[in-house]
Amino acid sequence: MSKRLLAVHAHPDDESSKGAATYAHYVAEGVEVLIVTCTGGERGSIQNEDLGPKPMAQRDIAGLRRLEMQAATAAVGFDHVWLGFEDSGLPENDEPLPLNCFASIPLETSAAPLVEILRRFRPQVVITYDEQGGYPHPDHIRTHEISMFAIEAAADPGRYPETGEAWKVQKVYYDRVFNTPRIKALMSGLEREYPDSPLIAELAEINSWMRERPDLATSHIDVGAHLETRDAALRAHASQVAPDSRFFFWPNDLLRQFWPWEDFQLVSSTVETKLPETDLFAGIIEE
Repeated sequence: MSKRLLAVHAHPDDESSKGAATYAHYVAEGVEVLIVTCTGGERGSIQNEDLGPKPMAQRDIAGLRRLEMQAATAAVGFDHVWLGFEDSGLPENDEPLPLNCFASIPLETSAAPLVEILRRFRPQVVITYDEQGGYPHPDHIRTHEISMFAIEAAADPGRYPETGEAWKVQKVYYDRVFNTPRIKALMSGLEREYPDSPLIAELAEINSWMRERPDLATSHIDVGAHLETRDAALRAHASQVAPDSRFFFWPNDLLRQFWPWEDFQLVSSTVETKLPETDLFAGIIEE
């Protein structure tokens, strides 16, 4: 039985900003990698003012984002499926969620297709978001909820029997790619090696709102050889990621020098492993 990794994301582009280099690393190792995107990103806004196909984005953002997802899939080489739900948007001022959006559908209903995917693909490793969704977007929070619900349900032969034979995931991880130690390491390295770099001030600004985040990562994947692939995947989502975005794009030589890892938190495991890890499949024996 081959190694299989499944990652569950809220919107198209999340898979590229949160773990694309890790997915590329495992694809290169021969692991089967499947990305599940819960929504189509229909209520996303244009984040790149220099977007070429802006007229299409203005009239059919969902269609454009499907094309962008195809390009990101080709860039990294993973497999991809849509869960098929509608973007919930980001309601403000206590506005209600849109009717029939992803976050408003009962969990028992929305989890059924993910249970079927888990039982069909049979991954040993699943990556998803924490209880806060990484940030408090309704779809990100729902992605956490549906992932944990479906993982538990998929292991129980008495639940959703119409979706196939039960399957128990061996290891579950939360994404911790954006973390305070990473920012501090980059700042420290630049101050020591490149004290005149303008990037120091930008990192200091990011650190100012990230510094209270606890360091929860347990597992660090060396992705130095795959940073350019990650960048290609990010740039594929041109409606969401400006090509000069300093939030996403840093000189890869600096990343390889000071923090060549993507980071995850092991939250559930049926196998023995020693922390910290350098491999999400540590402890898993191929059958």
